[in-house]
Amino acid sequence: MATKKSVQRQGFKTGEFVVYPAHGVGQITGIEEQEVAGISLELFVINFEQDKLTLRVPLAKVKSVGMRKLAEETVVDKALKTVTGRARVKRTMWSRRAQEYEAKINSGDLISIAEVVRDLFRSEEQPEQSYSERQLFEAAIDRMSREISVVNKISLTEALKLIQKNLAKSPRRGAKSDDADDSEEAAA
Repeated sequence: MATKKSVQRQGFKTGEFVVYPAHGVGQITGIEEQEVAGISLELFVINFEQDKLTLRVPLAKVKSVGMRKLAEETVVDKALKTVTGRARVKRTMWSRRAQEYEAKINSGDLISIAEVVRDLFRSEEQPEQSYSERQLFEAAIDRMSREISVVNKISLTEALKLIQKNLAKSPRRGAKSDDADDSEEAAA
């Protein structure tokens, strides 16, 4: 095992939080050198605390796996604005949509994840979600809240409340449009 000093490789340094698309937000705890099949490899050691998972990513694979730095605050703001929009649900079979949602979640892109949260969100007045819809929604909102909590330096609970507050602003599918009538009267 290599010593764990603050080292930087490919623009990433130890102690830094990063997004690994397949697992979400993790922290680089070190850079190790290991010998695999006679070849010496440098590996980022990434700890995903919530999942109790440690991942070792070869430096050469960083780009191909899509590992990235945390989103900028402007991207976080855009993601929060995205969830306030009207849900865009394609009229395709659920299995096809589920694959698309899964791909968006695993892309690691905060805006794509926010779109899944927006599209699968159900208010209490709306009908129950299927088990698979609920699973995808939970995965998306979990990924989104973890990144927002680290970027905004707030707790996971506060990040979740912030997303829910923004979701509450979104136009409801099937909800009464009293607000639209009020705004038209105000404009007149």
